[in-house]
Amino acid sequence: MTPAEQDLDHVSSAPTRPGPGATNLFDLDVADLFRTPVTGVPGDHGAVPAAPLDEKLRQAYFWVVNHAIISPHYDVEFSAGPTAPDVSFRLGDSRARLNLPSDQSYSSFVLLPLLTFAVRGRCLMVGGPGRGKTASAVLMGVLAGYPVRDVRRAMQHGHPQLTVSDLFGTPLPKDLVQADSLADVDVAWRTWLGMRVKIVDEYNRIPTRTQSALLTVLADGYVEVYDQVYETGAAAWYLTANDDAGGGTYQVVDALRDRIDVVVHALPFNNRFLGDLVARAERGVRPEENVPPEIVFDAEEHDRLHRDVLAVRIPVPVRRRLEFFASQLEVLERAAWQFEYRTKDTAKLAGIDPHLLAAADTGRDRLGDIGAQTLNGLSVRALQSLVSYAKAMAFFRGNAEVDLADLRAVLPFVLHDKLVPDLQSAPFDDEEREPLRADRVSWIRDLFDMACQQYDAAGLDQDDPVAEVLAAVEAGLEGLGEAEVLRRTAQIEGLLSLWQDAVKLHGNVYEDALVLKYAHQRYTNYLAWLRWSGR
Repeated sequence: MTPAEQDLDHVSSAPTRPGPGATNLFDLDVADLFRTPVTGVPGDHGAVPAAPLDEKLRQAYFWVVNHAIISPHYDVEFSAGPTAPDVSFRLGDSRARLNLPSDQSYSSFVLLPLLTFAVRGRCLMVGGPGRGKTASAVLMGVLAGYPVRDVRRAMQHGHPQLTVSDLFGTPLPKDLVQADSLADVDVAWRTWLGMRVKIVDEYNRIPTRTQSALLTVLADGYVEVYDQVYETGAAAWYLTANDDAGGGTYQVVDALRDRIDVVVHALPFNNRFLGDLVARAERGVRPEENVPPEIVFDAEEHDRLHRDVLAVRIPVPVRRRLEFFASQLEVLERAAWQFEYRTKDTAKLAGIDPHLLAAADTGRDRLGDIGAQTLNGLSVRALQSLVSYAKAMAFFRGNAEVDLADLRAVLPFVLHDKLVPDLQSAPFDDEEREPLRADRVSWIRDLFDMACQQYDAAGLDQDDPVAEVLAAVEAGLEGLGEAEVLRRTAQIEGLLSLWQDAVKLHGNVYEDALVLKYAHQRYTNYLAWLRWSGR
């Protein structure tokens, strides 16, 4: 083994994230001294105990960022808290803020693909040619245990002549001639369909018809050709594009873009690290061909990794802040008469620009209203992706449950293509906020920070009457008497009466009002049944 290969073979020592929950693989107790054989201790030649999966995932991250993908961009920042505040500096005429995080921080271009591997999501990597998008995707395939040659052969390359048969497989010519029905036609399926890591390079160069076929396998996990169905199974998907605005030979269909869970930018190369490129070229060693076996996940480990990520809990205070943020985005007060239809989606379906209706509403604080900065709200699919990646981030950091920092870290990348900014809204006219027109990640993170500040200012952790009403309904109605039902409906009507003249119809108020109507309807239906039954 050459020195270069030995260097690539090095894996960061555990624990890679020291803390209260970190474990030392070489900790021994008295019982360990009497086990036969005694393995995994310093100086012993037996097998080293397998690292926990969160530790193994972190070791994979540090190997990739130190030896494979040269990405010294620590843009996913974490702070150690008030006891160890971050240090920041203002540079240049624009006073650009450079932050030095006080806790372990990460490169999004390496971390987000790894989290996609853990949750078996769909990751779009965008950026100029030659910035490592394809190399990063290939590394994910190698981490899944596939030989480099198989990963490269299985990679699908978008081009204008790509057909559905090229992508998925072709029917056997003999069957086409002799078959009496489509059920008799066997299809020679492409081997990449069954892999746990799937890569589509330059997906925006795929013809529209083939994109529609790709959408089915991406979204539903099956392929249908000549009445034959192939179940592809759960997999992590990696797609690449040279820009994220749909530019390319073909416009990407909206349904396909909507199935993408997370978008990550391949940031420019830092030329201070040119020496690493020179050394790599001189040695003739390719990182993807020298991935240490200690950081490779077999099929069983990959399944267990996915289950462990999903088991991470989201505590109520974190979930409530996400609910509050998401509730601000959809309401459009002048979009309809019917209360339930007063949304941006109603305006879009009617072919009306939501910005025009929002601009006519002069009674709002245009700077403080988060929803005024967007042209749409969030879908259920976007929220599900956000929950999955927040859990994956918490798991990666060794946390038993998601904290607000985990959610804040992944939110801009998950919502990157999900939230459309209203660039004509008042907040973008501020000279200081002008860069946010192009910086989608910072804009979304700023929206979330504003929502959290408003949530805290409202004191909703301490006083949330709507949550109390909803909890009472979810506890069940069985056994309630008529007097109690009438008391609860009166309580709901009282809350709405208080809001009638004193509260602006911001997104959280709009959704809370619908929740109160839902609860009122549940009690109304139950009361009718109660009176009918004579109880």
